[in-house]
Amino acid sequence: MAVRRVIVTGGAGFIGSALIRLLIRETDFEVLNLDALTYAGNLSSLKEIEDSPRYRFAQADICDRAAVEEVFASFQPDAIMHLAAESHVDRSIDGPLAFVRTNVLGTATLLDVANGYWRNLPDDRRSAFRFQHISTDEVYGSLGPEGFFTEKTPYDPRSPYSASKASSDHLVKAWFHTYGLPVLLTNCSNNYGPYHFPEKLIPLVILNALDGKPLPIYGKGENIRDWLYVEDHARALLRVLTAGRPGETYNVGGHNERTNLQVVTAICETLDRLCPARMSALGIDSFKSLITFVKDRPGHDLRYAIDPAKLVAELGWQPRESFDTGIVKTVQWYLDNDWWWRPIRENKYAGERLGR
Repeated sequence: MAVRRVIVTGGAGFIGSALIRLLIRETDFEVLNLDALTYAGNLSSLKEIEDSPRYRFAQADICDRAAVEEVFASFQPDAIMHLAAESHVDRSIDGPLAFVRTNVLGTATLLDVANGYWRNLPDDRRSAFRFQHISTDEVYGSLGPEGFFTEKTPYDPRSPYSASKASSDHLVKAWFHTYGLPVLLTNCSNNYGPYHFPEKLIPLVILNALDGKPLPIYGKGENIRDWLYVEDHARALLRVLTAGRPGETYNVGGHNERTNLQVVTAICETLDRLCPARMSALGIDSFKSLITFVKDRPGHDLRYAIDPAKLVAELGWQPRESFDTGIVKTVQWYLDNDWWWRPIRENKYAGERLGR
């Protein structure tokens, strides 16, 4: 597939910025980052590539049709990698309509603009064009103690967030079947790694621990997630873009299931090894002493686990990081990069609970 120019929506977010850094570092693509810069958007996550002549930024809301049309007309993309979304379950409990607006209406707007643009391309560019939609395993609902989500698992979303993402997935598939728009869809497990906004579990625990604050775990910490290092996810997305079959869905996961308690314990044990002086300054024998169990959130799914066999077999993708290697890299990154997270903790989000 001949790709020269790619629009990445939500490129100032956690996964989007990892993807853009990869594209600039390891391909010759020209990349346009289309992002509204909501609370979780952070252009400093792109500091290492911001001066590249192959990177540009446009601030726009994907619900703003005129702005999106202008970006398409001026940049003339060969592909769209659509990651822009409201993505935090707890925030979706507090304010569900923002999730419906961005994840449903925004995706529909982007699809409609892309479809009109694609239909007017020359034949060679039209056949190569791709609309790639990046989604979540949460659309599948909750698993029992055994089994895995596959591409054929029925949708069963349980939160406003997952319902809005399920809706966007259905819209993407509808544009493929109704209009022939060459779409690609991926559903991924929980991501973690550098530049992760600190409302999410792993960065929240790391930063709370360094501050000597309680490390909150919902319920008894028995909820299980399948963890995927964000750079492995970015490589999977690039592989799907360049080799995936239009109309197909590919699940992305790392076979790294952990309970929330196991995740927090692993972070604490890593910090115990890396930060003995900080532990001593806080007057504690282990960061595990800061673990606190709190009331569970509403509709909390018990277990997610992805079977990435299709992606592995058909496209040859393999994750490079295990959870054990990835969590050490992640903790070390936060220790080394307070320039990135400290302004967020001081000005945007200090670690308070959401989604009560």
